[in-house]
Amino acid sequence: MSAEDRIENAKVHYERSIFGGDASGLPIAERELDGVEADLALARGRILHARFFEKHEKDPRELALFERAAELYRALGDLRSEGEARFWIGTYHQVVERDNDAGISFFEAAEDLASRAGDLLTRSYALRHLAYVSHMAGRLDAARERMEESTELRRKLGFLPGVAANLVGLAYIAAAQGDRVEALAFLDEAQSTAEGSGAHGIMRQVEEARAEI
Repeated sequence: MSAEDRIENAKVHYERSIFGGDASGLPIAERELDGVEADLALARGRILHARFFEKHEKDPRELALFERAAELYRALGDLRSEGEARFWIGTYHQVVERDNDAGISFFEAAEDLASRAGDLLTRSYALRHLAYVSHMAGRLDAARERMEESTELRRKLGFLPGVAANLVGLAYIAAAQGDRVEALAFLDEAQSTAEGSGAHGIMRQVEEARAEI
């Protein structure tokens, strides 16, 4: 149901209560409006996250929005959306605050919720970011396992730009494990996948990785 439909339903329940004396639909209306608020908070948080990359300036509202979305989704029993919100809380800590440790519990919660809800995309994101945490901690085998699992999920979904991004990550892991030949093979596949899916941002990442590996 769209946000517009939920808001219209809330209006209907209001009128039934005020004019018809039937208040039984008010709890339903409140839950639907909580869903609208949660969706809006999550969407606004993502926009502020994009602004961070544009301006390189933190906005504390970003974290507050993601936390509010997670709180509302949890109350609504929406596992899939709560998992997505908790992923973004972890991302805020990892990317904006540069605090890998603070993000771990949120990524793990997101991966668990996404698994239970059958949300392969959010699960792939959580695994990717957990792989990064492992990589930075020097746990290369764990990093590779998580990145490979994330990549397999993305292949299954046909999310090719995400596959390309993960292949770049796998290249860095392979290089850290001392296998430059494999790392370059990952980059070759990442480049062809990115070119085929129009992922220009990932193509730039491939070139940066080639210069570093």
